[in-house]
Amino acid sequence: QMISPKERVAQHFARSINALQQAQAMNDDIVAAANLLVACLNNGGKILICGNGGSAADSLHFSGELLNKMDMERPPLPAISLAADVSTLTSIANDYRYQEVFSKQVQALGNQGDVLVAFSTSGESDNILQAIETAQQKQMACLLLSGKSGGRMAALKSQHDIELRVPDSETARIQEVHGLIIHCLCDLIDHQLFGEQP
Repeated sequence: QMISPKERVAQHFARSINALQQAQAMNDDIVAAANLLVACLNNGGKILICGNGGSAADSLHFSGELLNKMDMERPPLPAISLAADVSTLTSIANDYRYQEVFSKQVQALGNQGDVLVAFSTSGESDNILQAIETAQQKQMACLLLSGKSGGRMAALKSQHDIELRVPDSETARIQEVHGLIIHCLCDLIDHQLFGEQP
């Protein structure tokens, strides 16, 4: 039996609300992730961010909130979305392999003490996995935002890394929770670095 468009929309809202409620169990890990990013920024480091597709948009969203601001008036914070530069992405993909589009940028831009934030709803994206491996070689900590089973990305996690794995199997739901996590991290970073402001 066909369900109506209105019922389909209602189902999306219901599944999204459920995913957000389930993800509240990650509260402590989100605080730990914010602490990792705050320590990086306090020590003069920068945040590199990557993802594919909708997760590339998440990387742009996160870097924009850090470089400019979310709510609080504060100085800009050093963050780079590795998905932003079309000339770099397409030249690496054309001259080498698509799997290297982020790792080459991490190799060039990343330093010990920086943090790589890697978005992958499945945890299976080869270019994300290579970026994580390169960051670890450069003694950068990684913040891994994943979903489903965590995939191969979860297996790469080192003792210095933090994984925020959304307990859902639907890509759309995982990305919706990732959006909320971005806002939580931005809020925590602002208040830990700059304190309460009117």
